[in-house]
Formats: sequence, C-alpha cells, structure tokens
Amino acid sequence: MKKLIAGIVLGAALGGGGMWWLTRAPAGHEDDTKHENEAQPSFVRHTTNGEVLLKLDAATQTRMGLKLAALAPARLEREAKAFGRVLDPAPLAALVTEAATLQTSLSASSNEYARLRLLRSQTQNASARALEAAEAAMTQQQLQLASVAQRLRLGWGEKIASEADLGALARDLVALESAIVRVDLPIGGALAAAPTAGRLAVVASPDDPVEAQYLGAAPVVDERMQGQGFLFRLDGRHLAPGTAMIAWLAVPGEARSGVLLPRGGILRHAGGVFVYAHTTGDSFRRREVQIERPLPGGWFVEEGLKPGDEVVVAGAQLLLSEELKPAWAE
Repeated sequence: MKKLIAGIVLGAALGGGGMWWLTRAPAGHEDDTKHENEAQPSFVRHTTNGEVLLKLDAATQTRMGLKLAALAPARLEREAKAFGRVLDPAPLAALVTEAATLQTSLSASSNEYARLRLLRSQTQNASARALEAAEAAMTQQQLQLASVAQRLRLGWGEKIASEADLGALARDLVALESAIVRVDLPIGGALAAAPTAGRLAVVASPDDPVEAQYLGAAPVVDERMQGQGFLFRLDGRHLAPGTAMIAWLAVPGEARSGVLLPRGGILRHAGGVFVYAHTTGDSFRRREVQIERPLPGGWFVEEGLKPGDEVVVAGAQLLLSEELKPAWAE
C-alpha cells in the first residue's frame, strides 16, 4: 500500500513538472528570438517602384568599415582589342649567334684576302689559286651573313633586325628581362592605320596593363588567327614564352568620356559587375556596370555612372551580404 501511494505522488510530481516546462518554454524561446532579431536588424528597404535600397546610419557605416569615393572623370583613347602571346626568343638568339660567328669568320677571311692580294700585287709571292680561294671563302661568308639578315627581317621584322645591339636584346630576351609579344586582331578587325601605341597585360591579370614599345607589323601571318599581327616589346616583366596576353591598341579617333571606377569599388556577383552607389542620405543602391578598359588606378566606365557620383570602395561585399540575406534571417 505504501509503495502504491509513493508511486502516485511521484507521478503527480513528474506530470506537474512537465506541464510547467511546456507552458514556460515557448515564452523563453520567444524572448530569445526577440533578442536575436533586435541584435540583427535588416537594412533592406524597398521603394515604391520595387527598387532595393540599403539604409545604414553613420554609426553602422563606421562599424562596417565602409569607405566612399567620388568618381573622377576619365577619357579613353580609341583602342582596338587584340590577343597574343610572348614569343620564344630561342630562334632569335640562334640567328644572333650565327650572325656573330659568321661575322668573326668574315673578318678573318677578309683580312686574309686583303693580305694575299697585297702580296700578289707587290711581289707575286701569292699564287692566283690562293687568292681565288680566299676570295671565294670571303664571298661565301658574306652571302651567309646576308642570308641571316634576311631571315631576321622575314621572321622578326625590320625594327628588330636593325637593332643597334641585337646581341644585347637577345641576352635580355633569354634572361626574361624583356619580351617580344605578338598580338593579332581577329579576321575582320583590320586597322586602317598602324597603331600609335599599345597597352599589354597578361590574360590572367587584365587589371595590370603596361605601356609597350611598338615594333611594327608582324612580318608573317599567324596561321590560326589569319588577321593583322603586330609586335611589341615589354621590359622588366619576366614573362615566360607562350604567356597569353591581351592588348589594347591605340587607333586614330575621338576619345570617349566616362569615369574612373576604383578597383575597390568593383563587386563581382552572379556573372555581373556591380557597384554600390550612395544615393541620398544614408541609402545605397546596387548598380550593374560595364567595365571596359583597365586604367591606372581602376577601370574605365562609360555608362551608368557620372563624375562626382559616390560609390563604396571598401566594404561593398558586406553590403551585398546584407542585401542577399534570406528573409527568414532578417
């Protein structure tokens, strides 16, 4: 009997505790949710026409580390886009070595021919056969040297072939202290006049173009591209042969006006390029832009932005995260 009474009391106690937990737990959970929502307010607002804005007060902007910059005007000279590669300097170096060897031999044979001719004219101590052999050797080496010069012009162009110190150029190319880059326009993209200058960049790093020295038209047509080709020289870039390059060739024409978009303001998302523009007060709006050409300090943008517009140049990724935050997380 005592065991039965003890069991009834224990069951009542457990049942009462369970009811207390069921009635109290939801209230506590709601309090936790309330605090979480208070700790993570949503900055997303929608205008009457459906545009998405982010509204952040000055304190929030400071806490997020946002930085703004006013866009400066920029001008872009007319350019044609081309692609190319760094040429292997080994064939050029081989021709330079061959030319140097022939030049040394020619100097020796010329001296020998001059000596024998002088002897024969003065004392007849040199035979006619020896003089003829010396002349033949000298002539052969002259022809061989002329052949090397022709191969240099046909393979590398007049500018390189007539370089004052071709040996120094070849050494720089082999040491990767300089590079010869061939760029080609696609079929149908021929230029009416030769480019006046060119900016080149590695395809993997298009944001970092540098001015290159124009060496003239390529002497032969590329079998794959079948378009106009041009040669440029780059110094101090340490580019391995075969490196894929992108080029912007300056061509005659009226310059285009736009703005310089700092690199820190560029936001890549879902295959597009965006910026966060400061609209009014504490509001920001994401805009899609077309970046066309890299410039020192940023990219040229012709449409969608104007000089004086303020954009976020630090912290744009944080704004995107807030904008794309799921509704249940707000």
